Amino acid sequence: MIDRVAPGQADAPPTPVPDTSGHAAAGPGELAALAASIRAWGAALGFASVRIADVDLAHAEPGLLAWLAQGCHGDMDYMANHGLRRARPAELVPGTVRAIVARMPYVPAAGAHAQAADWRRHELARLDDPATAVVSLYARGRDYHKVLRSRLQQLASRIEAEIGKFGYRVFTDSAPVMEVALASQGGLGWRGKHTLLLDRDGGSMFFLGEILVDIPLPADPPESGHCGSCHRCLDICPTRAIVAPYRLDARRCISYLTIEHKGAIPVEFRAPMGNRVYGCDDCQLACPWNKFAHVATVPDFDVRNGLDAPDMVALFQWTEAEFNQRLEGSPIRRIGHERWLRNLAVGLGNSLRAARSGTRAEDAALAARIRAALLARREAATPLVHEHIDWALAQGGPPAQQAG
Repeated sequence: MIDRVAPGQADAPPTPVPDTSGHAAAGPGELAALAASIRAWGAALGFASVRIADVDLAHAEPGLLAWLAQGCHGDMDYMANHGLRRARPAELVPGTVRAIVARMPYVPAAGAHAQAADWRRHELARLDDPATAVVSLYARGRDYHKVLRSRLQQLASRIEAEIGKFGYRVFTDSAPVMEVALASQGGLGWRGKHTLLLDRDGGSMFFLGEILVDIPLPADPPESGHCGSCHRCLDICPTRAIVAPYRLDARRCISYLTIEHKGAIPVEFRAPMGNRVYGCDDCQLACPWNKFAHVATVPDFDVRNGLDAPDMVALFQWTEAEFNQRLEGSPIRRIGHERWLRNLAVGLGNSLRAARSGTRAEDAALAARIRAALLARREAATPLVHEHIDWALAQGGPPAQQAG
């Protein structure tokens, strides 16, 4: 078991923590009071929950090694870098004795889905609309890396103002840290069968962040699991990427294929992708605990560029300049225009197949619009995009059947 496919993780060298051993002399009462203050300060910054985790993750090391040995990380080479340091925060940042772990909800507070009585059902229904592209909820607003890192830094600065200089380092999906394991260790939730962190009061629709510290704060106890016999997340996965409870093969995961994977999307996974062009939320939408998911507490995660119900053809027609300009400050921008077009070409191919099988006049009109968009890009496309465009056009059937 290891953290779920997490876009944007980067390797980071060990960073020494300044010698502030004076904090170790603080009494239990003082440390407990500081921990309580940290939770309150975190809540004021928009975090739904803040806990203190012990950093001994020895129990997670066998799972990490087995997952890597099986190649389940695909071409995410950074997952294998640094060896077991990923499971040893005190080696990554010498001097670390605790981790302040925090979560922040990201379900947009406004947008098309927010008007629905059941937003999860609304999101699942959009998978059957061939005219629109589906972008994972977490990516519809501002880049979470910047949002969480800024607020975690503010929390660290508030602690420093209270106790003076101390050793710390802020992380949010930005270094070789087993975030889910740490968060679970601190009682922020438990690892669900889909491998994401779950909380009884907040589901799994949240971001995680950590501050590794040299202060021996009282650690919170771990949370026990509450998935029971439920396996809805395994059943709904379009590509069967959750190969067993608590084990994800990233090479099959649509989030990995559309975000982390740099080459051609394997043909066997193109049809199952449907209209998902950036990430996939299916396992979370099926999870019963997400009926308790919270809406975002900060405006940064409000929907931008209409990404809660975008027209797929319109997205495919964006030039590289438009892609960079419209998605400035978005996590989507990191995949680049070429992979964006690759993903959309697959989505358009699946939409073309669906439209071709329809009987309404609007189905024929959509099919014609999709073909025109694909053909308009085909000649100047890079080899990677060209391949996916050809696959997409083939979904319209033999040329004689494409005239309508």
